[in-house]
Amino acid sequence: MTTVRPISFVRFNALAGYCRQPQTLLYADELNWFEKGGERVLATLIRDRADGDFGGMILGRDRKGRFRWIGDAGFHPTQQAAEAALRVHMDRLAAAPDAEYYQGDERGAPLNFFALRAARERLHANFLQLAEQEAFSAARGIIAPMMHWYEDPDGNFIEQFQTSGFDARLWELYLFATFVELGYRIERVHAVPDFACVGVTGEFAVEAMTVNPTRDDMGAIVEPPPVETPDQVRAFLRDYMPIKFGSTLTSKLAKKYWEKPSAAGKPLLFAIQDFSAPASMVLTHSALPVYLYGYDHDWEHDSGGELKITPRKINSHRWGNKEIPSGFFDLPEAENISAVVFSNSGTLSKFNRMGVLAGFGSPRVVLVRQGYAVDHNPDAVRPSSFRHVVNAPGYRETWGEGLNVFHNPRAKHPLVPCMLPGAAHHTLLPGGQLESHTPGWHPLASLTCVVVADDEAQARRLVTEGVPQA
Repeated sequence: MTTVRPISFVRFNALAGYCRQPQTLLYADELNWFEKGGERVLATLIRDRADGDFGGMILGRDRKGRFRWIGDAGFHPTQQAAEAALRVHMDRLAAAPDAEYYQGDERGAPLNFFALRAARERLHANFLQLAEQEAFSAARGIIAPMMHWYEDPDGNFIEQFQTSGFDARLWELYLFATFVELGYRIERVHAVPDFACVGVTGEFAVEAMTVNPTRDDMGAIVEPPPVETPDQVRAFLRDYMPIKFGSTLTSKLAKKYWEKPSAAGKPLLFAIQDFSAPASMVLTHSALPVYLYGYDHDWEHDSGGELKITPRKINSHRWGNKEIPSGFFDLPEAENISAVVFSNSGTLSKFNRMGVLAGFGSPRVVLVRQGYAVDHNPDAVRPSSFRHVVNAPGYRETWGEGLNVFHNPRAKHPLVPCMLPGAAHHTLLPGGQLESHTPGWHPLASLTCVVVADDEAQARRLVTEGVPQA
């Protein structure tokens, strides 16, 4: 007989965090997490905040494969007594038949993102990597339990996830995981907007969108302009990418999501990610606030080394024959958009890293993440660099790290920053200065290198001794 085994919070959350109700965060603290029977049942040990006693909640899979409450161990005056009782009840429930875990309210079959809905030649290259390659087995592992909870109100999620819509659908899964991690219950009974989030700090609605590659009249992808010189980079970020962001955002603005029942009268967020070219989001994040607020910022260090920033108003962005007005938040009806949310982490690499942290995937896979993070020196003009082995002890990452929230100064329903804790919050001040409240650790951009070792022993050596830089 298997024993009750402790598991990490990250692992528990990956398997069962989707069933946690927001109000439980007010009443109890979770202390430890356990599994029994090869994760046939899970449990969390809690402390009641009101009277300080200890209890345990036990979860099993319902008819749709979702972990949900199937029993508890009562409450006890000490943590030791509660854990002992919890183990006894886990032993009993792990031996129960599947039907004892069923809730009676399950409707329909669970989604299976990997059951093919299209011919192989139509499958997206990144989907094939996710579905078949050992290098992305951790991402596959962490997405699998998510499938049981994800609702598909418009009915085409899986087909798009496997084919031309892979990037957009993966971005939606990233947002889903992030909002759940932040303690929200996600409602997806309506097809638009994409998410209605309910938590202890309030409610908001979210419409997800992606910046996609430019295509010609024949449907072929048009290569983005070169960014090989400083002048090319400045033009790319000053005009080309604001036009790309603007095309996506204004097309969504025209749909008037704030009039939909699930969004009316509450903050409405536009969540955008850039997939306009491979790894484009590593470079383009700085172009978004320029377009949103219609300000660029010049900088210099004075004679004492202190950084001085001067706002510069921008009226329009022009690239070739196309020109658009700058300042998305100044557009008519944009006051209905409370904030624009951006992260360059809603990628396959993110799912792979979170999967490794949760213990999924091949033990031969080693991930190395390197990139740039905010330098909190007030006179710094460049970010600090980092390089981390994801498999190493002590490595930490959350779904929401690196999230940026650009608040609309004209919002009809402002978003309170505490509703998205752990994100960087940006607000335009009178005069054009951008005020940013950024967490102590805030990655701006990163790339993840995947190493598949010859065997587990070599993988352990790579983690211990370090992966050589390419």
